[in-house]
Amino acid sequence: MRRRAQSPFPSSGNLPEMNLADDERWMREALRAARRAPAHRDVPVGAVVVKVGVVVARARNRREADRDPTAHAEVIAIRRAARKLGSWRLTGCTLYVTLEPCAMCAGAIVLSRVPRLVFGAEDPKAGFAGSLGDLCRDPRLNHHVHVTEGVLGEECGRILREFFREKRAAARGRRAR
Repeated sequence: MRRRAQSPFPSSGNLPEMNLADDERWMREALRAARRAPAHRDVPVGAVVVKVGVVVARARNRREADRDPTAHAEVIAIRRAARKLGSWRLTGCTLYVTLEPCAMCAGAIVLSRVPRLVFGAEDPKAGFAGSLGDLCRDPRLNHHVHVTEGVLGEECGRILREFFREKRAAARGRRAR
């Protein structure tokens, strides 16, 4: 697990405690959510919002199921957590997600004032929490997120690779007919 440099600016809201054993526990919850996505032809990404050791919300990708390009696991989990907590400010929460958030999701994380993000697999093609860009720690923004990356990263990456391998095999089979 690799940790990138934290923003020189303090995070808005209370930074939840960091503990690798807890991070792995909650990432396993996100993985459970992710594993439900392929049954609906969705990419297996899962997210869990935790506050003071309690799951506030969980979600999986639902883009195909809902025919909604914004139905990423992170956005759905943030919406559910905000509804449950009665506030759009998710201070004191940690968002666990199996794949590095894209630009849209990183923006939603910043705008919802999540103080801490933990993700599993890096996304070199679309990740915006350090790979292609870094909205979470951009010094020009008024909120900065503490990011921990690589928690159960191999397992998170494996379910994605398996999903896409099966999807390519199925496409080859259809073309062969």
